[in-house]
Amino acid sequence: MKKLFIAEKPSVAKQFAEALGVATGGGNRGYLENQDYIFTWCVGHLISMSYPEKYDEELKKWKMESLPFIPKEYLYEVIPSVKEQFSVVSALLQRKDLETIYICTDSGREGEYIYRLVASQCPEITAEEKRVWIDSQTKEEILRGIREAKAKTAYDRLGTAAYLRAKEDYLMGINFSRVLTLRFGRELARALGKEKSTVIAVGRVMSCVLAMIVQREMEIRAFQKTSFWKVIGDFSLDGESVALSCEFRGKEEGKYYRESDLYKNMGFLQEEKAKAFQELFKPYPREGIITSLEKKKEVKNPPLLFNLAELQNECAKILKISPDDTLKLVQELYEKKLCTYPRTDARVLSTAVSKEIEKNIHGLSAFPQYLSFAKDILERKSYSGIAKTKYCDDKKITDHYAIIPTGQGRAQYNSLGTLQKKVFDFIVRRFLSIFYPSAEYKKYNLSITVLGEEFLASEKRLEKPGYLQLYEKSIEKEEKEGDSENEEDEENRVSGLSGLSGLKKGSKVYLMNTALKEGETSPPKRYTSGTMILAMENAGKLIEDESLREQIKGSGIGTSATRAGILTKLEKNEYICLDKKNQQLSPSLLGEKIVRILWNSIPSLLNPTLTASWEKGLSYVEEGKIEEKEYMDKLEDFVRKNTEKVKLS
Repeated sequence: MKKLFIAEKPSVAKQFAEALGVATGGGNRGYLENQDYIFTWCVGHLISMSYPEKYDEELKKWKMESLPFIPKEYLYEVIPSVKEQFSVVSALLQRKDLETIYICTDSGREGEYIYRLVASQCPEITAEEKRVWIDSQTKEEILRGIREAKAKTAYDRLGTAAYLRAKEDYLMGINFSRVLTLRFGRELARALGKEKSTVIAVGRVMSCVLAMIVQREMEIRAFQKTSFWKVIGDFSLDGESVALSCEFRGKEEGKYYRESDLYKNMGFLQEEKAKAFQELFKPYPREGIITSLEKKKEVKNPPLLFNLAELQNECAKILKISPDDTLKLVQELYEKKLCTYPRTDARVLSTAVSKEIEKNIHGLSAFPQYLSFAKDILERKSYSGIAKTKYCDDKKITDHYAIIPTGQGRAQYNSLGTLQKKVFDFIVRRFLSIFYPSAEYKKYNLSITVLGEEFLASEKRLEKPGYLQLYEKSIEKEEKEGDSENEEDEENRVSGLSGLSGLKKGSKVYLMNTALKEGETSPPKRYTSGTMILAMENAGKLIEDESLREQIKGSGIGTSATRAGILTKLEKNEYICLDKKNQQLSPSLLGEKIVRILWNSIPSLLNPTLTASWEKGLSYVEEGKIEEKEYMDKLEDFVRKNTEKVKLS
């Protein structure tokens, strides 16, 4: 009796064969076989859901009276372009000389769906089906996955959620796209100067994301610039020649101005009033007193590890590549055994992995650019207590832990392209950083009062680089700028404040001169492909602060596996435009008009919180908190009500 291993791609099937010591030559027939094992693959999806015309030829025509279309039993069919490979796979699955079938498709919802669709078309499977669940494609991990494989039934809830997700996208896509096109397609075409009716493509996640991009564009267009004038004071320390620049900060009730004269208490809204305020301090010099001087230590901890969304944002920001390109690059790293499974939402390690993490670090010693860091970590044994830190938390892991380097794949590294090496470098340095201490800063805050008015200065200096030594350029940036903020919120950061040893509360200083510095408010920033991925992960909230992002995890729009594809689809449909130089997203005229139509017909599709709730519902199905019937009942009711609403509009 033989064992059959079925993977998602030929390359993965060959990895399993190599791990089991089987020669991988040949395979041109769509599988590999020896006396003990058979290895085959799915080349992605082999089966798809059938279009309405497969149920009834009449449904090929788009008609109002045939909507909503909600089948009682769903039909599936082999995708024509991969029919040959399906024949190979289905024949192998139904062989009578099989003892066990090992399911080796990607360890996630979509991988589960790919196999179950194929198996559903094979009525004569008699072998035991076992699920292999792995986090990387190293030999050790593959063998562990095979050894610890569970019965397929252990993942039935995951499979159910996968089917439900597909049915949800199908029902909303088929019904809403057809009913909206029939109702508004001609009107939309006329507005765009086209003769034929315009098809309105709608999706649960896609439409919501489009609305977010359109909404941001409306905010930018509605923005009105505000100019303001800051008053900068140049001070001398107690008669010494040391110069110190401080920035005026207004109060709610000033003696010489009203709060309404100021912009956020940091500058005057009218240049004339700013100049009049300057005149109050003449003649110079004018005596002042240091009313407060605060010196405190600040620490900056190494960030959490990368999940896919964070890595996609990093690559969009620094490498200017799209989330879809990032996913392809990191998937290739995974298949070359260089990193762990990429389609993950977790940013932490599991307890089990943390106990063996020394192997990963030791493996990185084989890479010359990481040797000194890996050696330092191993000598200090700073990995030994990682399980007790925030970087390890089993409760924050669903399917897979964070993306980390395996420590293997040194031979394959040289074959990587430039971008692949850069993405790998991001992953490695983020990983190694958690074994280094925090960066430490000394922050100085100074307040000087002159004629009852307050001038402020602050400075932040890096004292101990800690984990930042992994990022030499970051250290240079930190030393020059500290944590730079937006101009309109920025405190006056001065160079040399920390070097003025004579500064203390109550010291006399002298205002030697004042100057005006013009500033202006900035419009909201367009989403980039990276920040949009973060916003999707956090239910429509663009939260740049890492700690805040972690607090609202679990309410995302789409999944780590699908978000990049949504942006690609919107661009392909010409609903949005992607500026590849800076990865900024903006809506097309067509995209804007579609959002307007949806706002007046099915506005719930544009609500990020509601859209995220559907994804949450699928998670509840996986966790056994709700049953399949309850989810389907709500889904069908939602589709039915909104389709009828558009028909009657």
